[in-house]
Amino acid sequence: MSDTPAPKANKTRHNLLALSLVGLVAGMVGLSFASVPLYRMFCQVTGYGGLPQRADKAPGEVLDRTIRIRFDGNVDHGLPWTFAPVQQTIDVKIGETALAFFKATNETSAPVSGTAIFNVAPELAGRYFTKIECFCFKQQTLAAGQSVEMPVTFFVDPKIVEDEDTKNMSEITLSYTFYRSDKDAAKAASTSNGDGSRS
Repeated sequence: MSDTPAPKANKTRHNLLALSLVGLVAGMVGLSFASVPLYRMFCQVTGYGGLPQRADKAPGEVLDRTIRIRFDGNVDHGLPWTFAPVQQTIDVKIGETALAFFKATNETSAPVSGTAIFNVAPELAGRYFTKIECFCFKQQTLAAGQSVEMPVTFFVDPKIVEDEDTKNMSEITLSYTFYRSDKDAAKAASTSNGDGSRS
């Protein structure tokens, strides 16, 4: 009697191996597409990487202690805009809702779209710096030469003073970087009003 496996069994094994490898490759491709949104979700929940939290409103508790918020604006070399904070710093009470503005200007004679990403420094402050409203991760399209002011509404969670690593923190920096995203740039003329604001 021969120990050589039957040709049919070999073919079945090869087919199973091929299907397993195809499934593995498909799974890896799927994970590569899902990794960015999953990572962003993880960071928003935990504040990891200096990513601020999101909330619908401030907690209602305002401490009799202020913290300085510094603002920073950057533009990737591929986006022909100027972008900067309207104010460099503000001092806010911990727990108080605050409003800041950034100004963007399209320096070209054609519509251009951009999308901003952000982070907070030091990283540990990310879990306590909470944004209520922001222009980040939303595509902004500016018509030729158009300027807009973009608001950010935020607060610093009072729990920052209960954390041994952050209780003595006196300054937090909120930084934005705009990148080009021309997907809907042609719509700029129809979405801008005569006063330079956006509808």
